[in-house]
Amino acid sequence: MNQDALFEAVEAPDPNVPPAVFNTPLDGPRRYATMDSPVGELLMIGDGRSLTALFMAATPEADWVHDPGAFGETKAQLSAYFAGELREFDLPLAPVGTAFQLKVWSALTTIPFGHTMSYGGLATRFLGQPTASRAVGLANGRNPISIIIPCHRVIGANGTLTGYAGGLPRKQRLLALENVRVTG
Repeated sequence: MNQDALFEAVEAPDPNVPPAVFNTPLDGPRRYATMDSPVGELLMIGDGRSLTALFMAATPEADWVHDPGAFGETKAQLSAYFAGELREFDLPLAPVGTAFQLKVWSALTTIPFGHTMSYGGLATRFLGQPTASRAVGLANGRNPISIIIPCHRVIGANGTLTGYAGGLPRKQRLLALENVRVTG
C-alpha cells in the first residue's frame, strides 16, 4: 500500500470539506473553563470571541480568568461529539502558531470524522510538500486545540498509532469513538 495514501479501512476525505479559517486572537485576558469528558478533564481557553486552546489534563495559568459561562457552545458541541451526535465542529477558533503550523492545523480540519490520514499523506495532499511529513508531525504535536482540530486522525504510514500529546490511549479512544480501527 502507498504510504501516502489513506488506509484500507477508511475512505478518502471529502474534497468538498473546506479547511478551517482561523481568527486572529484578541488581546486581553484569557478566559478558561473545564469540563469532564470520556477522555478526561478538558481545559478550554479563549479570548472572549474564539477558542484559542483545548488541552487535556492541563493547569490554568495564573493570569487567566475563570469564566465557565464563556464556553457554553464549546461544551455543547464537545458533549454532542462524545455522544456520537456531532461529526463536525462549528466554533470560532484562534490557535496561536507559526504560519506553517496554522497551515497544517487548517489542513487537519479537512479530515472528516471517521477517517485517518498519514503524516506523509497530509504533507503531500494538503501542503504539496511530500518530504515534509516530519514537519507535519511536529506541527501536529503542537496543535493547541486538540479534538476540535482533529490531530488524532493522523496516524503512521503503516497504519499504526503514533504520537499524541494526550497519550496514545486517548488517541485510540477518540478514533474508536469515530469507528476507526487502527493497530497499536
